This record gives sequence, C-alpha cells and structure tokens, in this order.
Amino acid sequence: MPRMTGKIVIVTGGASGIGKACADRFAEEGARVIVADIKEDRQLASPNRAGEVGYFHLDVTDEVAWDDLMSDTVVRWGRLDVLINAAGVSMERDTVEECTPAVWRRTLAINLDGTFLGCKHAVRMMKSSGGGAIINIGSVLGIVADGNAVSYTAGKGGVRMLTKSTALHCARSGYHIRCNTICPGFIDTPMLRSYVACRPAPEAEVARIAAAHPLGRLGRAEEIAAMASYLASDDASAVTGAEFLVDGGYVAA
Repeated sequence: MPRMTGKIVIVTGGASGIGKACADRFAEEGARVIVADIKEDRQLASPNRAGEVGYFHLDVTDEVAWDDLMSDTVVRWGRLDVLINAAGVSMERDTVEECTPAVWRRTLAINLDGTFLGCKHAVRMMKSSGGGAIINIGSVLGIVADGNAVSYTAGKGGVRMLTKSTALHCARSGYHIRCNTICPGFIDTPMLRSYVACRPAPEAEVARIAAAHPLGRLGRAEEIAAMASYLASDDASAVTGAEFLVDGGYVAA
C-alpha cells in the first residue's frame, strides 16, 4: 500500500519545479494533494498522478489567502496532514551594495515570509487534529553564503532557523507536529533556467554550476520529492528540527 494513502497534503508552489515534483510524488503515493500556487496548474489531469489532486490559488505572502486555504481544506477534507512550503523565487544576481530595497523585500516576502505564514497556519490546523508534518524547502545557500545573492541567501538562511524554532515549539507543546528543512543544491528546474537565461552564455553557466557539485551534475526535482516523501512519512517519526542536504556534495566541498 502506498505510504501516503489517505493523507491530506498541501504543496505551495506546486504548479512547477520542485513543488510540482512533490505534488506528483505524493499523489502517486496515494495522497489527496492540494496544489496551492499563484499560477494555475495546467497539469492537474496528468495521468501520472494517481491520487486526487486539487488546485487553490494562493499568494503565499497574503495571510488572508492562507486563512481561506485552510478553511477550504477543513471543509473539503476535515484536516491537514502535510504541508510542503515549496513556493519561492529564484536568486537575483545582487550583492549587498547592489541589492535594492524592492528586490530585498520581494525576495524575503515570498521565500521567508511565505514560509512563515505556511508554518503558522499549518500548526494552528494540525494541532487540533492530532499532528502532522511540515517540510520547508530551503537551499544550500542558506548554509553556505553566496556574495552575489544577498537577498536569496538571507531568506533561505532564515528558513533554516524558522524551521528549528517551529519544530521546538511544536515538540515542547506536545502537538505531534514535526518540522524539517530540505536544502537542495542547484536543481534543474524552470526557475534555474530563467536565472541563467540572462547570462551571455546560458549553457556554459549551467555547466559551471553543475561542476560546482562534486557529483558533477545538477539535481533533479524528483530527488527532492523523494526526500520530502520520507520526511512526511512515519519512517521519519523521530525526525524534527533538522535539515537534509540533497546537494550532490555541494556543501561538503
């Protein structure tokens, strides 16, 4: 029996990239998945999705929208078992000298504030129904900094500590809610491709980034989804407040 059978799962940013891979994986494993994204998911009827999948329009920076999402989930399914905070924006090529306040605010609003709001509302919902699992998508750049990505690095570093604080609060409160971070390396997604597209030689830039990983390649979104599946399952019942590198050795180097 698929290990997610009957689980109610929300995936933010589920219309593309890592979020879509997570939504696909959890649906294949039998979960009822709500894809929560600011853009419409046109792949909801994809034949590789075995479970039941729905869509909810969500701006992760809007707390009222989070309230609406949780209310809709309660009405439809009665509870929430898993939240995957995968919504995010890619790196801006900016240093601390060059970053504008507008870029700083936008990056942190989506990557950090959106994750905070997801954790906040998921905890409120899960604690009343016996617990659950929250999985935040961080980055290797939340562990090792990049001098040319100040806002992205700061936001993903914040996600790490937000996760730990949330995990400690839930554990000490007896909520039976686990919270963990996945820290991917550079993953071959549309977001990465859009980041390199503005470079003079995009394919050379992709090759350079891939070479920075000791395994010699970019990661795949499906590899992040596999880790998320583990962290959401009963196999990880004693795992909370931790971060899991899926980075091809990037941080080790």
